[in-house]
Amino acid sequence: MLLLSVGQFRDVDAVSSAMIVSPDFGQPVPVFLFGATSIVGYNIFLRFRAGVTCIVTSRSRNPAVADWPRLALHDPQELAAFCATLPPASVIIYCDAVCDVSKCEQNPEWAREINVGNLRRVLDALPDDTRLVYVSSDHVFGDDGAYDEMSVTCPVSRYGAIRTEAEQLALTRIAAVDRPGTLLIRAGLPIGASLDGKSGHVDWLRYRLTAGLPVTIIQDESRSAVPASLLADRIIDLARSPITGIRHVTSTRLISRPELAVALKKQHSFPGELSYSNRCHQPAPHLGRIHLTTRHNDPLAQPLPCPIDVVVTP
Repeated sequence: MLLLSVGQFRDVDAVSSAMIVSPDFGQPVPVFLFGATSIVGYNIFLRFRAGVTCIVTSRSRNPAVADWPRLALHDPQELAAFCATLPPASVIIYCDAVCDVSKCEQNPEWAREINVGNLRRVLDALPDDTRLVYVSSDHVFGDDGAYDEMSVTCPVSRYGAIRTEAEQLALTRIAAVDRPGTLLIRAGLPIGASLDGKSGHVDWLRYRLTAGLPVTIIQDESRSAVPASLLADRIIDLARSPITGIRHVTSTRLISRPELAVALKKQHSFPGELSYSNRCHQPAPHLGRIHLTTRHNDPLAQPLPCPIDVVVTP
């Protein structure tokens, strides 16, 4: 178990640790990261590896994380034993989920058992004084529009519907008088490194274009894309704050998938050519023009830059 120590939250080049401060006591508290192999979780690990304890679920087979602590989220007894060892006022940042839209369409019950069932079991075992930071997705929306924290969810895919159901579990915990301190974070498309070098938009582009595989970009999809490393910083900053409820992490501008892909291809000198298609021609549902906005104007509500408008040092 690692305790977070003081770090430079806004220093893009030098972030290596963070201070998670208890709103009640103003003291550093232990932070556990579930889902460190996801794009968001992996970038939290890269930015704050000295300050978080990464928990790997039993689904992970990547040899790079073979020596990380492993926890079976499908096993209530194992979860109860783990939660019984949590120090007072711990923080759990929950990034674990099946995020492949096509796989969720093909096997929704399997995806629901992981994305909803695992979260339910964690919530059942979690001590009342443990702060839960649940990281969700803009896939809980789907049709063209601007969406803030009070907008009604409107998923267009089974993945989005399953994510919405998981959010309801987190929101139920937020509403519980005996379980305060829960925060639900929604963010747009994270652009950054992946653990396997193939996941996430930029590594997916690199892998397929370098291998000479076809790459199809959806022309009529736009997202509030954000640099994954800066999203990791914002999640840690939000986790260390006393903020509860729902918070959106917004971007300075909406960007279409073609503009994003062309810019990333040029920026990283990827070989090959891109092809284009529309949402209606795809076997799995795709988002439309999803613009995440926020009702808040405090420092932690300020938009992050669009990934192609800023260079972030790894």
